[in-house]
Amino acid sequence: MLRWLWRSKQKEVLNLDDCVFCRIIKGDLPCRKVYEDEKVLVFEDLHPVAPVHVLIIPKEHIGSVMDLNVKNAQVLADMHLAAKNIAGKTGLDKEGFRLINNCGEGAGQTVNHLHYHMLGGRKLGAKIL
Repeated sequence: MLRWLWRSKQKEVLNLDDCVFCRIIKGDLPCRKVYEDEKVLVFEDLHPVAPVHVLIIPKEHIGSVMDLNVKNAQVLADMHLAAKNIAGKTGLDKEGFRLINNCGEGAGQTVNHLHYHMLGGRKLGAKIL
């Protein structure tokens, strides 16, 4: 069954079944899960840039920060609590970590599904993704 989302700002219709993160959530594509609850999935990035590099995604399809609203904004708290959980499990709570959100193509967002990159496990300089 196809799911569709009308994006009025871009005046286009997106097939949510084409969203790679939605396909991972549904189990159609494999991932190396690190954490999962009813609202959030965390898995290892395919192209890590740090010893710990995971993606934190909401299970609800939200294109980016610009698609947040009063009804779905709670997911940000859920994503941050997942980050705290992962930091505790990996020791990043003591050594530090970085959360990165790229919002829009000009900022480097390559998957149109809200997500954070969580990086750690080494000293991180000023250079980002």
